[in-house]
Amino acid sequence: MSSRSVCHRGLAVLLSLAVLPLAPAPAVLAQTRPAERPAAAAPPAPPAPSPQAILRALEDAFVAVADRATPSVVNVSVKLRPEAAQEDQPSPEMEERFRQFFGPELFERFFRKRSPREEGRAAGSGVIVDPRGFVLTNNHVVDNATAIEVRLSDDRKFAASLVGRDARTDLAVLKVESPAPLPVAELGDSDALRVGQWVIAIGNPFGLDRTVTAGIVSATGRTHVGVATYEAFIQTDASINPGNSGGPLLNLDGRVIGINTAIVSSGQGIGFAIPIAMARDVMTQLIARGRVVRGWLGVVIQDLTPELAAGFGVKEDAGVLVSEVMKDSPAAAAGLRPGDIIGQFNGAPVKDVTDLQKRVAAVEPGRAVPMTVTRDRKAVQLSVTPGEQPSDEAAAAEEDRVLGLTVEPLTPETARENRLAVRQGLLVTDVDPGSPGAEAGIRPGDAIVEVNRQPVSDVAALQRVVAGLRPGQSVPVYLQRGGGRAEYVMLTAPRP
Repeated sequence: MSSRSVCHRGLAVLLSLAVLPLAPAPAVLAQTRPAERPAAAAPPAPPAPSPQAILRALEDAFVAVADRATPSVVNVSVKLRPEAAQEDQPSPEMEERFRQFFGPELFERFFRKRSPREEGRAAGSGVIVDPRGFVLTNNHVVDNATAIEVRLSDDRKFAASLVGRDARTDLAVLKVESPAPLPVAELGDSDALRVGQWVIAIGNPFGLDRTVTAGIVSATGRTHVGVATYEAFIQTDASINPGNSGGPLLNLDGRVIGINTAIVSSGQGIGFAIPIAMARDVMTQLIARGRVVRGWLGVVIQDLTPELAAGFGVKEDAGVLVSEVMKDSPAAAAGLRPGDIIGQFNGAPVKDVTDLQKRVAAVEPGRAVPMTVTRDRKAVQLSVTPGEQPSDEAAAAEEDRVLGLTVEPLTPETARENRLAVRQGLLVTDVDPGSPGAEAGIRPGDAIVEVNRQPVSDVAALQRVVAGLRPGQSVPVYLQRGGGRAEYVMLTAPRP
């Protein structure tokens, strides 16, 4: 055998040894496959978009939202009752507080001193939410209105009627009649909002029509803002200014996820919107029956502090503390007592006061639900049948007694009659002997302006402040007395 043939045979063996390990053995033994084409090379990765392209895409999204939603956003102009315009005037002692919170422009526009017969005016925004002509806005925009006008982005104007309003959520529904179809906004899902998500606000701040601003969701579920009874606000840094109230907060799909409601002018970039999930429920009820029906227990409750939790021998997250049970209320009928701690309601844990308020309100009046309370460190099972929550007017009439004080909102007439130098506050008309109010030295004819450094201009505001006091806690009460005298007294909350 020649050396060349030996070399060729050795080379063939080496090549076979080099190739065989690369091929799957079972496939080689089982079948003979035709030669396969080599795999095509992967296409090159597309070039990364430039920063300008990314910003241009975001810009296009903002423009698309403005184009889509602006036609459904309206300007709401109202005429106010002359006496309501007068009642809106703050006292000299509180002017600085109003200026700080609302800003100088809003103060001058809406709190300018008027003659007793001068008709007041106010303005805000709204959004068309139904092709039948229903407009969703804030209650405070149309409160005390004698006439309401709605102007569309194409400058068409319509007289609007008030379908219904709900002060507890600061929402109202208007109705306009149009011979032609109206542009309608699409409602989104506020429950799916995430902190950091882009949002867009549209409205008419300072009378500047069709103003669009953008920002992000700063927080969700904000409570204790002091704007409404039921609060779970979306906080945003999208610029919201006076006149934006009632306008929509939108996501990048152009869907309404909130109704712009409040600002904190002393802190830039802090605005609040009512989640559309809450607004949709209120709107549906207002359109159907002109009012909102909610469940009601008839209790005054407060959150547990570490000190209260230790005093009652429970954990701080055990629920909410009952500080008062109203006479002949559903709570009284169920056997609820002051000092009880409501830990579960209708099968769900109670996190705080706001949580329980929402859960009770969601129950259909007349339907019994289970409730678990801690009493003397023991769990007690109760069944409660919520009644229908009284209207604002009825609630004020029934709950005008607080800590032994009978009070009513101060009016210009009662201020003059009692020689008081303030225009806002609560007039004391009666004091129960031996009550906390009497022990503090409060007398009939006094005007309560502040409690614990918080202004109180209606009974509900006073109830909220008192409900937040710890048993035995003493707080300052700012009074105005006849002849223009101002005085502080100390009020002590009763113990259970």
